[in-house]
Amino acid sequence: MPLFAQELFEQARKKGGLSDPKYKKALAKCGTQMREKGIDAVLRKHKLDALFAPTGTPAWLIDHVNGDPNVGSFTTPAAVAGYPHVTVPAGFASGLPVGASFIGPRFSEVKLLDIAWAYENATRVRRAPRFLPHAEEKQPS
Repeated sequence: MPLFAQELFEQARKKGGLSDPKYKKALAKCGTQMREKGIDAVLRKHKLDALFAPTGTPAWLIDHVNGDPNVGSFTTPAAVAGYPHVTVPAGFASGLPVGASFIGPRFSEVKLLDIAWAYENATRVRRAPRFLPHAEEKQPS
């Protein structure tokens, strides 16, 4: 990381260890909120096998002054819940890749991979990286 420091890692290290009671309480609360009251509730209510959404914004360019943008991501709910998540190519914006994410309930890895494979096979948007020096110009509509 020659361009950016490791502030988040340094801040996390100061918070205490994984055995800290505050950490354990927060972990349990977040897990309950994301699992039973979050992902599981939505899947059950709508009789779904998985959730689908854009993974996040298109990939971003390196910003030497401000660093990476903190834009959030659809990967967070699965990470907090400890549930399976898979991202596949969904397209491009100004030549930059955009991902589509699938989240499933506990122990749904096989079904989730089947769903993701079917989506990727149907859309066929994957292409080899091109390592361009800059983003592509937006084409007028």
